[in-house]
Amino acid sequence: MSHQREEMIQVPHPSAFYNRYQGVDYIKSVQSLGPVCESVNLHFKSLTKDRFVVQYAVWFHWTNYTELFLEVFDVLQYAQATEVALGLMKLTSCLERALGDVYLLIGKDCPFLLRDLLASEQLAVVFGQDVMDVLRVFIGSPYGLNLRNVLWHGFASPQEIPAKYCAMLLFLTAGLGQLLQTYFLKTKYILVHRPYVTFISLEELVAFPDLNHETLCVAEELVQVSNFVFKSMVPFWMAALTAFKQSRYADCVILLLPQLEAGLRLLFTTTNKCPNRLLTAEPSALYTTFDEMLKKHLDNEEINQLPSVLEEPAMEFLWDFLNHQEGPRIRDHLSHGEINLKTFPRELANQIVAFAITLLCRFSVGDTVAFKEHVIIKPLMTCASCYRSQFHPISRLKKQVLECMKSIHVWPELPTVSEEHVQAVKGLEGNTETSSLILKMAEILSQVQQYLPRDCCSPDDPINSVVTERLLVKLCDKHVSTLYSPRPVLEVLVVLRKICTQCHQVSEQVIASIELRYKQWMKKTLRSRQRHNYLRMLNSIKFLFPVLRLILLLITLEVINVHLVCKKTPSDYQQYLKFLKSILQYTENLVTYTSPEKNKWDETEELTNKALIKIRNFSDRKLTLIQSAT
Repeated sequence: MSHQREEMIQVPHPSAFYNRYQGVDYIKSVQSLGPVCESVNLHFKSLTKDRFVVQYAVWFHWTNYTELFLEVFDVLQYAQATEVALGLMKLTSCLERALGDVYLLIGKDCPFLLRDLLASEQLAVVFGQDVMDVLRVFIGSPYGLNLRNVLWHGFASPQEIPAKYCAMLLFLTAGLGQLLQTYFLKTKYILVHRPYVTFISLEELVAFPDLNHETLCVAEELVQVSNFVFKSMVPFWMAALTAFKQSRYADCVILLLPQLEAGLRLLFTTTNKCPNRLLTAEPSALYTTFDEMLKKHLDNEEINQLPSVLEEPAMEFLWDFLNHQEGPRIRDHLSHGEINLKTFPRELANQIVAFAITLLCRFSVGDTVAFKEHVIIKPLMTCASCYRSQFHPISRLKKQVLECMKSIHVWPELPTVSEEHVQAVKGLEGNTETSSLILKMAEILSQVQQYLPRDCCSPDDPINSVVTERLLVKLCDKHVSTLYSPRPVLEVLVVLRKICTQCHQVSEQVIASIELRYKQWMKKTLRSRQRHNYLRMLNSIKFLFPVLRLILLLITLEVINVHLVCKKTPSDYQQYLKFLKSILQYTENLVTYTSPEKNKWDETEELTNKALIKIRNFSDRKLTLIQSAT
């Protein structure tokens, strides 16, 4: 900073921050830094926007989001409470991401949490221990102000966060930029920023219809009468809805998520009869956050009653959008600065707002029936009550099965040479081995067929009619509970998903090989050995086509009955897992043998024969769950 600013803003000596127990005396530090924060706030208010940009903008470049800090400066000029809180949440998440980028320059694995970053020796080397201690007072320790956590977890109302703290963090971020420049001049390091998380397949996230202005107006009415909302938090809710109307979708969700957490915490403490947990944000007590509220058991091992109040669809929505590893994990990504706020998708914000509206309606006072039956709200309530998980491993496996089946169904449509060419290859006349394999599959399917819906198969052609895409869609549409899956279920799902992945890769490799070899055949660019190999491949896909579909059917039947594995004895469970892993080994070998580098088509025949024997024996012993699939 310039000499003029150094004279204006006097920071206490670092020794004022320490005590012999915690290393930093947080209470004394907050008291000492209070007047400094006020001075910084007054200093920023004395600057014009142009002057601020000239003096400070360059020192925010290291965050990779200079515009955000310029926006925060604008907010400080008016000090509107909800905007100050929003600015602080965005600032802390951006700062965490930027500090993590710096850490990766000099460390190996970046700590996940901000408090760990601020306590790291590596960053203390870059910025100085005293600077890191000041940051810990504001955002890095539950013993300090803990501004990040009390805001992101919905503990603080707008009026409880003074604008001076936001100003101080803005000032400190600029100071970090200066210190970082000095460090880089010495070390010659170049800061590289990690790419943002991007949301793909947004259509998978769509559970609610698009919200219009009229719906948002009804939502504003609900905010005023819902027991789900703390009265002191109403400004946050209104600001979130306003942000959505203004197409500021990241701002909307950042404001709304802590309020969802606060409302759920109220339900959680009420239903579990632990009111002392409602406003707990103390260093000596466990925070009551989303993570704990969504668990099956409380910390005292009693059953969490919140799921019974919210009911399964709402719980599945929360797990999907907040927790499941393959879901958007929206709160984690936003709060840790991993999302580009400028391109936050409307589709995602729409789902969060719509879900929040359903909770407002469900837990409203007075005439809740009128709201629930409102022509605008009723469709949202219907969608909420029908929600099924999209990102639990069970749901992802169902999606994998259907995608794999679509890939396999392309095979018959691919251009190939005539059957006469295949029969002309020595060793393929009569196709006795292929016929034997198809016969084995027919025997297995005859066992399975009695457990399948009758309208999905024909006794005249079991191979080609039983394992249809229509059948798999019908089976995958069966609801399977995803909440709190026990460890054996998750272990089985891991193996089944790997099997499905390998089947899909085999299919894609076969498609690529057939298309390439056919073009080469027509252009007459294949050598003699390549022609014979191509024809052997065409012979092999006669049995690979039905066997892959058979495996997909077995996977589907296993997944819709997957919870029954918990009833198996330990010995039977291990046998079951061993069988599944043997099928996984078979599909992995298929991937190898059908790859362009190997092209070992004859070997796939022997592999498949052994695999079918295992499947048939497995079915005979009735260790599978097929018998209960009706």
